[in-house]
Amino acid sequence: CYIIRSKLGYLKLFELSNYTYTYFFPNTNCNNKILISNVVTRESVTMEKPFIRSSIELNEKQLEKLKTVMRYKVEIHGKDSFPTIEVELHKLIKCVRRKLSENNINLKYVKMNGGAASYVLADEDFLYADLDLIFALNFSKPETFDKVKTSVFDALIEMMPRTINKNNLHEDILKDIYISKMVKVDEKDKWSLFSLYNNVGKCIELKFVDNMHRQFEFSVDSFQITLDSMLIGDKIEKCNDKVIAESMYGDIDLALYHLNNGLIETRSPEEIRGGGLLKYCYLLCRGNKATEDCKKLEKYMCSRFFIDFPDVQSQQLKLIQYVDNHFNDVDENIFSYLDILYQVILNSTVCLMVYDRKVTLSMIKNLKNYYKYSYGMSAKGYCEHNPQSKIMYIPNNGTANYWIAVE
Repeated sequence: CYIIRSKLGYLKLFELSNYTYTYFFPNTNCNNKILISNVVTRESVTMEKPFIRSSIELNEKQLEKLKTVMRYKVEIHGKDSFPTIEVELHKLIKCVRRKLSENNINLKYVKMNGGAASYVLADEDFLYADLDLIFALNFSKPETFDKVKTSVFDALIEMMPRTINKNNLHEDILKDIYISKMVKVDEKDKWSLFSLYNNVGKCIELKFVDNMHRQFEFSVDSFQITLDSMLIGDKIEKCNDKVIAESMYGDIDLALYHLNNGLIETRSPEEIRGGGLLKYCYLLCRGNKATEDCKKLEKYMCSRFFIDFPDVQSQQLKLIQYVDNHFNDVDENIFSYLDILYQVILNSTVCLMVYDRKVTLSMIKNLKNYYKYSYGMSAKGYCEHNPQSKIMYIPNNGTANYWIAVE
């Protein structure tokens, strides 16, 4: 990557050959990028040390999209006869933040991550499946984990409809009704996660983070938008303060280029729990295209996935959880997703014995047949898929190949 100085200003250089340079010019007044290709010679340009931005200020269009997301009415579906909690996103954040304060937890900042953040920054609108919120705090005291859990459940109780008798509700009930997954990591990395149950494939996750070494899987999901200036007062519309977005990938311009051009890119997938394999196949299912460098990393994604989930039971559990969080019960894309996962594992797995790979591939086939049956029955109204909550703890800095149940 180089910077070319020209009459237009500074042009970022992406691809080099003997005769042709392909580059784009970042317009500093907006996020739109002018793609330019031209034939130049090495003598006609001045090579300088590249300037890489890791953050940007949201422009007017992006700010309006963020306000729309913040006004979005989140649905947290209750199991059995419990009601659905419906609340605007900014009110949910404020409620959780207030409960943390009531439990004497100092919050550093709140950020939006995942598909919602990518949606805000993208040039074109798209349907996003995951809405992740990061609450930065200090986990130096062991009891903080319990205080965070209490704060989340207190917030859920407060947001429940007023018609519900809340006097007899406690954590054991709520974690089975409104929480699809809870994770606690307390090693070098310190963080906890609460995935709120949503049966239409809109994954809502609350992440409470002290330290997390790897904060992204792919460049297109590496964006984090600081929300604190949006949380002042009751009206989102009145917010005209500066809002900053950053990319954990490092180069936010390159990450935005990948996002707006449907490219899949990552680095060191062996550092990601599960290798990013399930997310990689999900991005392919959505029509994104892996770069040549990323395709070469498929074997590392598969290897890390099978290290973290060494037996077919844990593989199936993880896969079902991922499908539950990213697809609804009548989404035909589930079948395409499982087909893509099948092919990637078939073609890129080098760490398994032939028999073990066949067992995993057979599990994926059987799971696809199960979802086909569930899809057919749901369309006729005969049955409904009802995933169960799993509360787990990952030892050894989140890299162990086993889970411990959190009671």
